[in-house]
Amino acid sequence: MPAYVGFGNKTYRDGVDISQDEVYQKMVNENIPATTSQPPPADFADVYKKLLKETDEIVSIQATSKLSGLYSSALQGKDMASGGNRIAVVDSLSVSMGLGLITILAARMAKAEESLSNIIEELRRSIPHTHLWGIFDTLKYLLRGGRIGKAKALLGSVLSIKPMLTMRDGELHPAGIARTRAKGIERLINNLKNSVNVQEVAVVHSTTPDDAQTLKERISAFFDRSSIHVSRLGPALGVHGGPGTLVLALREKVTSLGQEVKEGEKPRKIISLPSLHLPELHFSRL
Repeated sequence: MPAYVGFGNKTYRDGVDISQDEVYQKMVNENIPATTSQPPPADFADVYKKLLKETDEIVSIQATSKLSGLYSSALQGKDMASGGNRIAVVDSLSVSMGLGLITILAARMAKAEESLSNIIEELRRSIPHTHLWGIFDTLKYLLRGGRIGKAKALLGSVLSIKPMLTMRDGELHPAGIARTRAKGIERLINNLKNSVNVQEVAVVHSTTPDDAQTLKERISAFFDRSSIHVSRLGPALGVHGGPGTLVLALREKVTSLGQEVKEGEKPRKIISLPSLHLPELHFSRL
């Protein structure tokens, strides 16, 4: 479901009527303030009704309810579609590829013909083990959009300092500052190195594909390259992060019983999932 992006008196559907390049052009070159809004419940209801004719059950995974109204709209749309227990709406407590890694996990389980209840339970266990950090050239876009939350403590940073944020319990929190972008990237790498039993990683950029590729190459030196996704920040999130945003997301391994796999321990059971062949990942609507 695409969110809505507004410039002046014009509204666009994220990834449908407007591209990432057009968003950043308007923000930087034309200096037009941008707004975002969630699709109305009726939009969700229409999609749910269509899908229920094609499938038995739906898992609808949404951006964190603490920063977006998408989750609320999705719940209302479920009621309007009379989906009952055939539709499960999940609050990912994350955004971008934090949400994306959870979605990929759900898709793999669905392909493995896991039940709806098993998928929801595994997502519930995995969400607290999904982490996200980001480097920003500036926090002015987050402040303007009202999405900065508790990260206001980083405001006032001088131009040469790059603020860093992390996602915790569905909200943005300060994660420190880096004197240069290179040092910020180094901190992202160290965050990954310090994480335990990482299963999947994602690198997300808004306008710096070279930085994203460099980050991937450096991570590949110590982490399985096939488990690293690279994508671009979609328009609805791009208007809040702004040009220069670089994000690292990861999902740690948990057992099917919700136990975190400790170093040196053997898990009692881990769901065996087939590989999922994905097209090039853009995740423009997350």
